[in-house]
Amino acid sequence: MSFASLGLSAPILTAVAEQGYDTPSPIQIQAIPQVLAGRDLMAAAQTGTGKTAGFTLPILEKLLNGESAKPNHARVLILTPTRELAAQVGESVTLYSKHLRLRSAVVFGGVKINPQMVALRRGVDVLVATPGRLLDLYQQNAIRFNGLETLVLDEADRMLDMGFINDIKKIMAVLPRQRQTLMFSATFSTEIRALAKQFLNNPVEVSVTPSNATAPTVTQWVSPVDKKRKAALLTLLIQEGDWQQVLVFTKTKHGANKLTAHLNAEGISASAIHGNKSQGARTKALADFKSGSIRALVATDIAARGLDIDQLPQVVNFELPHVPEDYVHRIGRTGRAGASGHAVSLVCADDLKLLHAIEKVTRQTIERRQVPGFEPVNLVPEETATTKPKHNHNRRPKKPVKGHADGQRSGFVASGHKPKAR
Repeated sequence: MSFASLGLSAPILTAVAEQGYDTPSPIQIQAIPQVLAGRDLMAAAQTGTGKTAGFTLPILEKLLNGESAKPNHARVLILTPTRELAAQVGESVTLYSKHLRLRSAVVFGGVKINPQMVALRRGVDVLVATPGRLLDLYQQNAIRFNGLETLVLDEADRMLDMGFINDIKKIMAVLPRQRQTLMFSATFSTEIRALAKQFLNNPVEVSVTPSNATAPTVTQWVSPVDKKRKAALLTLLIQEGDWQQVLVFTKTKHGANKLTAHLNAEGISASAIHGNKSQGARTKALADFKSGSIRALVATDIAARGLDIDQLPQVVNFELPHVPEDYVHRIGRTGRAGASGHAVSLVCADDLKLLHAIEKVTRQTIERRQVPGFEPVNLVPEETATTKPKHNHNRRPKKPVKGHADGQRSGFVASGHKPKAR
């Protein structure tokens, strides 16, 4: 199937071809006809599946008909949970509409509001926004939605996780009832379905990935290590594996800063990206990472949501996430668009419950690979993801047995996978 067969106009097809795409992805094949038909849509699609083009292309097609936006009005509103994702979606809108006479704008917090107000004065066909900044602009009469045709809730699950539900309800209250609404989420949780029931009208459901499935193009493994030696092990992995581009996840902003300082001290160029960083610093860190000026980008989950990095070869979980589903989002940054990738988790004994929760949710047992010289005092046993751990019923110790090493594997292979030239 080609993009032309989906009913898109020549200027849009030209822009798509200029980006090097000739065959639509599964989510695009399912979503584009439904959007063009004017249906409300619930789509389960993870980052890296082509979901952004899945709603951007048909929206642009529909905008070719109808009147231009009035001053301080928008015809399409795309809500995203983070600044980075808003910027990425805005970039896609610009690229795919380059041969069209349409105006677009991106607004988010962390930067001055006045330039954004100026950009909205003439009216925009497509407005990409984070909820908080959008409400600020609305309260200052910089944007109105009387003529809104389409609303997109991108990564709706993350917006709920980040506590945006009240902001979303406030925004919905000022939108016209007669509109098309598209909701994209990594999963269809109970909360997401409740949100859809409240705001969507008889939506079509499409799904391109099993719930909480990890991409088959990503090789995953766990490296058991004591907590205090994680930083040293990460340094070894990067140096011995000759990793030129690695995205590292930490739980906290402080942890991201501390690890970044350690890597730089070891001669590995690194930058941190998290909520306490200014928008300018976050944008620069991402740009430096994409260009190869730095080798390691250390990020918290919220800051990394929506990062779009082509052919990212390595992801490291320096610390496991508290929410098992976030593991899927994290490693989904690599192995995209058919490319291979590696996801390594540095796990200490304190992380066992989190690891087993991840293995249960993803329905797999992640291979353990012990790095020589970094054997932990307290081992990290394998547990079959779909069954309970086995117990020795012949012995009945009064206290828990420490150092149980069933399934422990030895041998270490550092991947030397390097990103392809761009």
